[in-house]
Amino acid sequence: MTNIKPVFLWERICSIAAAIILLQTLFFKFTAAPVSVHIFSTLGVEPWGRIGTGIMELVTGLLLVWHRTSYIGALLALGIMAGAILSHIFFLGIDILGDGGQVFILAIMVTFCSLNVLVIRKDDIKSLINKILKNQ
Repeated sequence: MTNIKPVFLWERICSIAAAIILLQTLFFKFTAAPVSVHIFSTLGVEPWGRIGTGIMELVTGLLLVWHRTSYIGALLALGIMAGAILSHIFFLGIDILGDGGQVFILAIMVTFCSLNVLVIRKDDIKSLINKILKNQ
């Protein structure tokens, strides 16, 4: 059996779980499923908000899958999920078209997973910030 550090394993589990959730929702966004159309119509940004969000979630999911960029994907996912959660709280409600809050719960799960990745990869985030500040 290989000697994998538990922290690395937890980071991979969280990254991949968030990516799976984000990537599986693309089908609904890109096929104009009624629930997606309803959400983005209610927010007044249908169809471009739905398509744009889908593209951002695709990029984010791919970044999360690759270990080298998982912390960047987690940062993006946190921003996207902040928008989703706030939209549910202030405009959409928790239950969308009788889903029992499933879409909202998925957003919470991606947020939780992304926060875990960011905590585990905090040194990489510090290095990225330092690199950006050095180049200015």
